[in-house]
Amino acid sequence: MIKDYFIEITKNAIKEAIKNSELNQAKELDFELVCEAPKNKDFGDFAINISALARTAKMAPPLIAQTIIKYIQTENYSVNAIAGFINFKIEKEFLNKIIVDILKKQKNYLKSDIGKGKKVNIEYVSANPTGPFHIGHGRWAALGSALANIMKYCNYDVFQEFYINDAGNQINKLGKSLEIRVRQLKGENIDLEEGLYPGEYLIDCAKRYIENNNNLSYADFAKQDMLRIQKELLEKFKTHFDLFFSELTLYENKEVENAIETIKKAGKLYKKDGATWFKSSDYGDDQDRVLIKSDGKNTYLTADIAYHKNKLDRGFDLLINIWGADHHGYIPRMKAAIEALGYDSNKLEVILGQLVNLIQDGEQQRMGKRKKMVTLDDLVNEVGVDATRFWMIMRSADTTIDFDIDLAKSQSDKNPVFYVQYAHARACSILRKAVEKRLDINNKTELDAFLTTEEIENFYKNANINDLFENLSNESYQATKALILKLEEGKGLLQNAVKYKAPYMLCKYLTELANSFHHFYNYTRVLSDNKKDSLMKISLINCFRIVMATMLNLIGVEAVEKM
Repeated sequence: MIKDYFIEITKNAIKEAIKNSELNQAKELDFELVCEAPKNKDFGDFAINISALARTAKMAPPLIAQTIIKYIQTENYSVNAIAGFINFKIEKEFLNKIIVDILKKQKNYLKSDIGKGKKVNIEYVSANPTGPFHIGHGRWAALGSALANIMKYCNYDVFQEFYINDAGNQINKLGKSLEIRVRQLKGENIDLEEGLYPGEYLIDCAKRYIENNNNLSYADFAKQDMLRIQKELLEKFKTHFDLFFSELTLYENKEVENAIETIKKAGKLYKKDGATWFKSSDYGDDQDRVLIKSDGKNTYLTADIAYHKNKLDRGFDLLINIWGADHHGYIPRMKAAIEALGYDSNKLEVILGQLVNLIQDGEQQRMGKRKKMVTLDDLVNEVGVDATRFWMIMRSADTTIDFDIDLAKSQSDKNPVFYVQYAHARACSILRKAVEKRLDINNKTELDAFLTTEEIENFYKNANINDLFENLSNESYQATKALILKLEEGKGLLQNAVKYKAPYMLCKYLTELANSFHHFYNYTRVLSDNKKDSLMKISLINCFRIVMATMLNLIGVEAVEKM
């Protein structure tokens, strides 16, 4: 990555300057260097601020910068020192290497090995099997699946898991609710009892029960039917799980009992008021927690502890849970349980997500007041899978999303997903036109294509775009350069997205990349009768398409070729 490359060069130069006693009292670099684009593009393409060295070197920053650059050997870039900044300006040979690298590696260009095969379990969505997904579930589905894609791409061994909460009283309530709906359909004058599920989705479930029931109980049929609907929507939403883990199996396999026994052996259980308590405060929780209530029933925490023990026993190096913001207080007790079970609590990482507000006609829509689009399925049917996924991912998980339905449906530059997909489609259109026969408007005759597929493929194998910059206007040159540097930026961006578990960074990058491409296209004529010039520009267009398609695929949004 270019930024890391220049940081390393600067670090080595600083070490040489210190070694040769040219930075006075400075003995070592005791702060992190940051490489950024300077505000004034005339200074260079990248800049590193070394002013912090003045504290130990006892020298003015401009003099420090001048001293350091004496130890920088330039290669395909130039360097200058202004104030306390060292500035690097990229030359065309450097840019050419980026294009050649992308054309060579294709969809693997952005890949890295930062995961090193580490086994990761990502558990998300995990909705109760008592009804359709709500809008919030869509955010977790988009976020979790995108994170899984990104981590796999960076060589993590990722396992995606959905935890089915099917052992609680909610399943009994679901069965009773379905029974009432069935009896109503059969003509009985009976009302739903208070506390049961009133959703009309159970009417359709009741119809299916009457038509297809094969001696299943109401509760089992309803649970299976709801799970089927949920799984179908997840597939439609490009969210694929390796395992749907049933909470019931934790009881059937005695795993809940075993987890309690493990904590007991660690000396972290005690009895109080007839209940069994876990000494979670010994591990930093703000208070102890009940595992078995005085009536002998387990709390939700008890099964969750057994579930996390199950995952850790399977040998995962890292557990990532995506929870709603209301679970903030749940994290310390779960980490405490992991410690009591004999594992490192740092193996658990929790991503807390905020709510999704639906905006329509410029106003926030209260879910409880809406007659339409209460469910995720309704939203997906209204605006499409791609738009829903992009909008759900494009903000940091700890930020509330204002999902503008009208804007998400619009074919407007203000709609980020349309803006990004249109850029990719435009690039594909240019690549198609390059090899299609043309019409001479004046003579009404057919002309040969600008290029042949064979010419393009041969050029890709031996790409050299150094001459690309020879006949460009200053605006076109700057736009071309900016596009190439933005393509290269994707490598570091992707690693940061993994490091911070932040897929939204890809959405932001895609929007910026699309903007760089549109800017380039506005200032540059790509196809002409000059084959060499057209080949060089087509190479850059194809590099853009490769990086754009890779990023879109990682977040589960289609890289459309026509719009």
